[in-house]
Order: sequence, then C-alpha cells, then structure tokens
Amino acid sequence: MPAVVTPEPVVKLVQRTTEPAAAQTLRSTAAAVIAFAVAQSVLPEPHPAPLTAPLTALLVVQVTLYATLTTGIRRVNAVVVGVLIASGFSSLVGLSWWTLGLTIFTSLLIGRVVRVNEFVPEVAISAMLVLGVAQVADTAWERVLETLIGAGVGLLFNLLLAPPVWVESAGVSIGGLGERMGKMFRALGEEIGGNHPVREAAARLHEARRLDHDIVEVDASLRQAEESLMLNPRVKEGLLNRVVLRTGLDTLEICAVVLRVLTRTLTDLAKARTEEALFPEDVATDLRELFGHMSDAIEGFALMITTPMAQSGEEAEERLAEALVRSRRTRDHVADLLLEDVQEHPRQWQLHGALLAEVDRILDELDIDKRTERLAEELDRRSAEAHDRHPRLRAISRRLRGAAQARRREGG
Repeated sequence: MPAVVTPEPVVKLVQRTTEPAAAQTLRSTAAAVIAFAVAQSVLPEPHPAPLTAPLTALLVVQVTLYATLTTGIRRVNAVVVGVLIASGFSSLVGLSWWTLGLTIFTSLLIGRVVRVNEFVPEVAISAMLVLGVAQVADTAWERVLETLIGAGVGLLFNLLLAPPVWVESAGVSIGGLGERMGKMFRALGEEIGGNHPVREAAARLHEARRLDHDIVEVDASLRQAEESLMLNPRVKEGLLNRVVLRTGLDTLEICAVVLRVLTRTLTDLAKARTEEALFPEDVATDLRELFGHMSDAIEGFALMITTPMAQSGEEAEERLAEALVRSRRTRDHVADLLLEDVQEHPRQWQLHGALLAEVDRILDELDIDKRTERLAEELDRRSAEAHDRHPRLRAISRRLRGAAQARRREGG
C-alpha cells in the first residue's frame, strides 16, 4: 500500500495551530464566546449586549495557568470597582468632560487604594466603558454580574483546559542567544589577524553591548515559560525544567558580560597598535582557532540546556565537552606564545593577561562539572524555600507519614 503523503500546506497549518501562541489565541476566543453566551442566558430580558462578560474573560484567561490564578482576582476586582464607580457617578451627575475627568481621577485613585497593582488603569477603563451606557445606574448590577460570569468562565477554562507550555519557545530564544554569541566569537577570530582598525574593534564592542537587550528579551520569554510550568497538570518535572533553563540563562548572561569585556580589551589593543599588527601571525592563528572552539562551546552549551530528550542531551553534552577540551588546549598554547611575545615586546602586557583571564572565565562558566554543581545547589535552595513557605503542610505531612509507618508496624 503506498504511503500517504500529507500536503505541505496542511502540515504547516497543523504546526501553526499547535504552537503556544496559536493555541492561546484559540483558547481566548473560545472563552470570550462562551462567557458571552452564558451571560446572555443568565441575564433577564431585555438587556443590552453583555460585552463586559467576554471582556473580563479575555482579561482573565492569561497565557499561563499560574498567571491566571495570581492575576485573575486582581483583574476582576479592577473591573468591578470601575463598574461601581461609574454607577455612582451616573446617578449623581451626567456625562461631560469634567465628570469624565473626575471619574478617571477617582478610578485611578481608588484603584491604588484597593491594591489591584498593575491593573490600576483597568479600573478607569472599565468605568469609562460603563459610564457611556445610558441609565448605567439601572444596569450597574447587571454589569457586575457580567464581570463575574466572564471571570468564572475564564478561570474554569484554564482549570479544565490547561494552557500551553512555552518551554519550546523559551528554548528557541536561548538557543538563538547562544548562536549570536557563537557568531561573535567567529567574527572576532576572522578579524584578529593583521592590522585591526579601531573602528572595526569598536563596532564589535557595540555589538557585544547589544547582547544586553537580547538577554532581556530572552529573560522575558523564559519567565513566561517558567509560569507555564507552574501548576500545570501536563508537566511532571516543572521545577527541574525551570531550574535547568534559568541557571543556563544565568551562565550565558555571565558569558555575555565577559564577552563584552573581552571586546573592550581587543579595542584597547587596537588603539595602542594602530601602526602594526594586533598580534604576531602565529598568535593570531592560534587565537582564531581558540575563538572558533569557544564558539562551538557556547553553542553546545545552549543546545545542552534546551534539549529535552535524554539521548540528544548526552550528544550535546559530549559536543560541549569536546569543545571545552580543544579550547583549553589552544588557550594554553596561546598563553605560551603571548609570554614569548611579551618578553620581546613588553608593551600592553597587562592587556594580554586580561585577554587570557577573560577567556578563562568564559571556559570556567561553561564547565560541565560546575554546571552540575550549580544546578544541584539551585534545586536544593528552591526545595528548601518551598518547605519553609508551607511549614504547616510540612508538619501535617510528617504526621501522616508517621501514622502510616505506625500502622505498617502494627500490621506487621
């Protein structure tokens, strides 16, 4: 029987609809529609279109279940407070520019008093939306009921249908950061030979500084992934996955900082040697090789921390280990050549030492044994924090275990 070949457009459509962003879009739309339908069936006739219900459902159905449970109550509180403020003002004064301004000012002020935190603007937004409805005092409680219906639908939606897990997108972001850092090392190696213009060295330094912005974006993606793992019934080892990605990003962030310092050192050398080669040819050749190995190490490290499968993870770890061995071997050879060069030409010897120290720091941060030690320490720290956060539950757990052991002894 011939194999059935799925058309490529169909494959792409399935991939798009299973991505976290696409899944979240479908979930939000479904929650809003269900909230609207429930509000229409619950509210007495006649009544205006219950748009507050789908609005609240959209606000409550967050990207992650953890975010829904932690921010949903504050969002509902913000919307209800805004509705009540609008109903109070509409019963006393009409809608004009000064009453609108007073409503907004009061909403923002009360929003801070009731501690809705980052959702203070939503108090004013809800008040303005409801204030524009005719006879809002007569429909205020219906608006509150709509808000509660939308909030209930949103919360139940996330409890019954677990939100998507964003680990894959966070892994792609971390992998992209590792690739960008790897390309920078290769570019440094290609430019290290001969006379190195100051403007090229300065341009590479600015590129290294832009890594800070990339790290901020990756950190935001990782925080979303961490939240998607918390309280998610589809995830069995959420804590381990969160710690692996977080400690891995911390390591890459340190390497990015040291890389920026390394480019600063090369820029200073270029400024001091405008009329001559940056390094002798033999040193430049070995440095080019060293930066190539370090590029492989950075990319291997990013691959290792983002690879979920055990077999592929072992392959990534082996790749990283080989790159580190080659890097250290080449680094030692570069150190010997630089020592000979300094004895002949002692100028800027301190920059040579700084260059080697920065290479050593990056290789040390990428070391597999240090990575394992840091991972174990972070797991122990988070486990201890979890125990300290719930002392009563821990005491109850100990009592239950003691009672179970006592029953087993009696039965034996």
